[in-house]
Amino acid sequence: MAIYLTKESKVLVQGMTGGEGMKHTRRMLAAGTNVVGGVNPRKAGRTVDFDERAVPVFGSVAEGVHATGADVTVVFVPPAFAKAAVVEAADAGIGLAVVITEGIPVHDSVAFTAYARSKGTRIIGPNCPGLITPGQSNAGIIPSDITKPGRIGLVSKSGTLTYQLMYELRDIGFSTCVGIGGDPVVGTTHIDCLAAFQDDPDTELVVLIGEIGGDAEERAAAYIREHVTKPVVGYIAGFTAPEGRTMGHAGAIVSGSSGTARAKKEALEAVGVGVGSTPTETAKLVLARLEDRPPVPHS
Repeated sequence: MAIYLTKESKVLVQGMTGGEGMKHTRRMLAAGTNVVGGVNPRKAGRTVDFDERAVPVFGSVAEGVHATGADVTVVFVPPAFAKAAVVEAADAGIGLAVVITEGIPVHDSVAFTAYARSKGTRIIGPNCPGLITPGQSNAGIIPSDITKPGRIGLVSKSGTLTYQLMYELRDIGFSTCVGIGGDPVVGTTHIDCLAAFQDDPDTELVVLIGEIGGDAEERAAAYIREHVTKPVVGYIAGFTAPEGRTMGHAGAIVSGSSGTARAKKEALEAVGVGVGSTPTETAKLVLARLEDRPPVPHS
């Protein structure tokens, strides 16, 4: 089992023929992802050779969906074109759009996330590393060779910390790792992923990575209190960040005590979430929690 992405997922890449699109399409294919096509109106009808795999290029997402049955798209287009790309994907009936692009204007993100929601399209991102179900499929830029399939679910605002926790816990492995992005507006939240992992029979424990700014982690804590029965371990980036400054992600701004790492840590610990002070300590907390919990039978 997994959440959102499986070996059955058929993936299009919008912007596949660009530099980043080419590089990461090759990496996705190497990870076993079923990439069924790229989208570029100027190069429609061509194929691109990735080692021994020839991937067709379509003129639109709708053409790609019609020809291949694609249900996932990964967006590598420049910021100015991201809104149109997501709207096009939603109009074509794509169920999952993974928006890697960073630097998208907030008003564009507000518009396309709302539009996608109205069409039944889930957005991961923007400004995110994507998601990976190890051993099955990889949609985005997450390295596939630093972990293995396992029983931990991971949801993170930070791409770098996603990779680090994946590596720290590589001996246990992961069901799915989701990098939701750190912008002020994202299409999928910590809470969305917590709900999905709660319902996934093969996920035994969830790692939640947050960072300073906003109140997403506090809202996640409230959700955990009411709805999550599986153990959750957390890490909050930004304990040493000065207050009142934007640090890293566009969403990481702190005003007074609101949005501080300490406030988030306290909110999570109040509902039974163990919160590490470093990624390595967080990994140790995960190991301790798993040792306390009998294994869940796999379906």
